[in-house]
Amino acid sequence: MHKAITAALAAASIITLGACNKQGTSNEASSNASAPAVAGADAINGTWKADIDSVQFDQKPDEMLLQAGTFSCKSCTPAYSVPADGAFHPVSLPYADSDAVKVNDDHSITETSKKGGKQMSETKFTVSPDGNTLTIDFTDTSTPGSPSKGQVAEIRVGPAPAGAHAVSGQWKPSKLSNFNDAALTFTVNVEGDKYHSSSPDGTSYDATIGGPEVPVNGDAAGTTVSVAKNGDNGYKITRKRGGKVVGESTYSVGADGKLSGENHNAESGGTVKWTATKQS
Repeated sequence: MHKAITAALAAASIITLGACNKQGTSNEASSNASAPAVAGADAINGTWKADIDSVQFDQKPDEMLLQAGTFSCKSCTPAYSVPADGAFHPVSLPYADSDAVKVNDDHSITETSKKGGKQMSETKFTVSPDGNTLTIDFTDTSTPGSPSKGQVAEIRVGPAPAGAHAVSGQWKPSKLSNFNDAALTFTVNVEGDKYHSSSPDGTSYDATIGGPEVPVNGDAAGTTVSVAKNGDNGYKITRKRGGKVVGESTYSVGADGKLSGENHNAESGGTVKWTATKQS
């Protein structure tokens, strides 16, 4: 599914769209060594990897409906519907302009999204025989670098309507697993008032702390970010699309050396909390 549709890709974006918002490379940060030092910069500088077991979700349930040959994501922002016939159909979503849903069997479907002819993601949804657990296996290819991959298990919190496919109903994430480095790893470098962030997925940005918003290189939805200080040893990242705030992230490094992050989705109202460990 596209990035807003499920906890799977929301989780994949914990790092790329939350802490660092889809990053890559630039020389701008290193060219400003003479600028005034920013408190806490040394603590946050380095490469980090999210601790997948630390992720906590506070959000409304994911809600889907597959019935009478039509698939609908009711909890998505924006919500959308497409025929579940395996063919691509037009959609108007930040990371997709066409979407295909294939029914594999009565407990499994596969969704594939494209934008500008390029495949953005492929997600397989499999419901357990008892109907109470949904396993989501995703591959996000929307960025120019390494694809992000992972698996999310969700538990049913709302029943499927009579006669609907098993994926229908309301679901909440319960466990993340098999996430690769592209989904979990990011690098931050602060020099003076310049903030650089990059990720193995090939996205990046360089922003002036307290300055204007800048584009996220490699982001297919045209996301922009601005960076501000948030306390002595923390930062706040504000994300926009089309001039509208779509999310905010705050994070800081504690006395234990761990990075604590909190990502808020301004469109859905959901919040994700997580920690990361420095790799180098």
